Amino acid sequence: MLSIVAAHPGGPDVLDVRDIDVPVPGPNQVVIRVVAAGVNRADIRQREGGHPPAPGVSDTLGLEVSGEIVALGDNVATWKVGDSVCALLGGGGYAEYALAEDVHVLPIPRGMSVTDAGGIVEVAATVWANIFRGELPPAGSWILFHGGTSGIGTFGTQLAVALGFKVATTCGSRDKVNASLGLGATLSFDYTQQDFARELNAQGIAVSRVLDHVGGPYIAQDVSVLALDGHIASIGNLSGEDAVIDLASLMRVRGSLSSASLRARTREDKADILTDLRQVVWPLYESGLIKPVTFATIGLRDVREAHVLMESSAHIGKILLLP
Repeated sequence: MLSIVAAHPGGPDVLDVRDIDVPVPGPNQVVIRVVAAGVNRADIRQREGGHPPAPGVSDTLGLEVSGEIVALGDNVATWKVGDSVCALLGGGGYAEYALAEDVHVLPIPRGMSVTDAGGIVEVAATVWANIFRGELPPAGSWILFHGGTSGIGTFGTQLAVALGFKVATTCGSRDKVNASLGLGATLSFDYTQQDFARELNAQGIAVSRVLDHVGGPYIAQDVSVLALDGHIASIGNLSGEDAVIDLASLMRVRGSLSSASLRARTREDKADILTDLRQVVWPLYESGLIKPVTFATIGLRDVREAHVLMESSAHIGKILLLP
């Protein structure tokens, strides 16, 4: 089967198409014939030499897929051959076939295409685990998403609004601001023209949750707009800079800061997150309150094009690879 690996750390040009064996499922695993694989920022970091897969996991890139189950390992009772599913992976998604843990597989939400489902699991699990898992602030509280038109931002905005929260976002252009507002954000700021912290403070708005993938100087700004008992979830450092935090300011609002990678979570923790998604988020997809936002579908052999597009930040929503 065809698969995509990074020959060595570097830019999109290091991505190679290779012919490898179709995976064989072990106990509690399934093999999925891939219809679509989501492209995520974590894939870029892996290609560049960071964010490596866990020992024993395929070095083929890709953390989420949709498709059809074609083989079952021992002890798999929940799924059967022929089921249309989407799945969270430790790696191996950029391929014609992917191996998944049975507890990391979900049915495709009713009414959603198999292709669109290839880009929903990673973002949903990331947003849920970092923002909505556990005790929530009161309805009507503000949530801030940086990268409002990224895959995470487009999903997170819709989920927050569906759950009764107000959303503010940051985006990189006026067109993206308008797109974010169209997805339900109450406020959206063009970070090339506006200082989001100054704008929020001027309006007297304090945010209860922040999802930040920019890092660096943004963390201090996040702290400056945090509500009492607010929380900042740091999931990336696109800035490439160190964050300097005023702990006294964080303490004054009893604020908290966490940093986590979905890939680093245990098998059991990921399974718990996906159970929450099936119970809470999948019905919102099926009712139409949340819609998948797919920006582009690109052939697997053209994976370099997909990574160039991702790094350009010209997209709104998800980029998918089609084997």
